[in-house]
Amino acid sequence: MTQKSLVEEMQQVQLAIELIELGARLQVLETETDLSRARLIRLFKEVRGMSPPKGMLPFSTDWFITWLPNVHASLFYNIYRNLLVGQKCERMQAFVTAYRLYNEQVSIDQAEPVLGLTRAWTLVRFFESELLQLSTCTHCGGHFVAHAHSPDHDYACGICMPPSRAGKTRKRREREAAVDDCATPRVTQVG
Repeated sequence: MTQKSLVEEMQQVQLAIELIELGARLQVLETETDLSRARLIRLFKEVRGMSPPKGMLPFSTDWFITWLPNVHASLFYNIYRNLLVGQKCERMQAFVTAYRLYNEQVSIDQAEPVLGLTRAWTLVRFFESELLQLSTCTHCGGHFVAHAHSPDHDYACGICMPPSRAGKTRKRREREAAVDDCATPRVTQVG
């Protein structure tokens, strides 16, 4: 039986802490670290102050293809790929850094992040399993997440060709209604 070095164990704990702080689920931690389930649960409770959430991980590639998730997933995956291939970062270092950069970019744009850490991790796993591919938009030249083996010779991304209801969420309608209410002068009758 080989004994794990203290440095390796410390690196595993540090990775687990980083992932927990970013919102990782227990299944992600179990897959990406060599720490025991009991130890990960204890670590999760220490870092987050609560037990890890239960439930299944996302399992469908279709979520990443819908309009807004596709834009966010494509942004994240292009950052990740650049770090992994272009900068020659180690896989998990590239993943954590890409997720942080994705969140930073979204906050700069004053938007809400659509891609949680678990979804981002699932996205990477789908690419590694060759269930998804990057397709190049023929209009803007950007690289976007698409189903693997789908024809992409005349692919148009969701930014260049948004669907008719793109961006028309309930939250946005409520925000616009609130702005309209503030801009409309109120007339009161006297007498």
